[in-house]
Amino acid sequence: MAEPMKRILDRDGKRDTDSLTAGVISDTHGILLPTALKILMGVDLIIHAGDIDTQAVLNELNKIAPVVAVKGNMDRGSWASHLCETETIEIGQCFLYVLHDVGRLDMDPSAAGIHSVVHGHTHQPSDELQNGVRFFNPGSATHPRRNTPPSLLMLYITGATLRPELILLG
Repeated sequence: MAEPMKRILDRDGKRDTDSLTAGVISDTHGILLPTALKILMGVDLIIHAGDIDTQAVLNELNKIAPVVAVKGNMDRGSWASHLCETETIEIGQCFLYVLHDVGRLDMDPSAAGIHSVVHGHTHQPSDELQNGVRFFNPGSATHPRRNTPPSLLMLYITGATLRPELILLG
């Protein structure tokens, strides 16, 4: 796999964890709804699938839990220079590949051993199985499209099992 592997540690930072809850958010565009922040309280990890728009969003999310974020097409400027286009996360026995626009996916996630692809960009939530890989989009937490309310995703991971729960914010 071309991407370096990110190893997620438990809250004390001393050992790997096989089970955790990740809050998955995308397309915040500089805004964090109080409802979203309340729902994310207590998660072990926050995954932001891009279009963050400001460092302030990441700062607020980092107060709740460690954040893995990727650069979206609207993430420009010096504040976003540390963001990568993709991230690979290992949690327990699961490998998650995170990018903003799934249309820019340039590898075969199944062949690479990826269990789930997390993406944003469309502002619409989705959960699809493609060639044995789950593709999750949490929708937009602030600017939904096509009559869907703002949303985020809770991802419960235990061992090799992923259980998503879509949370509607509006």
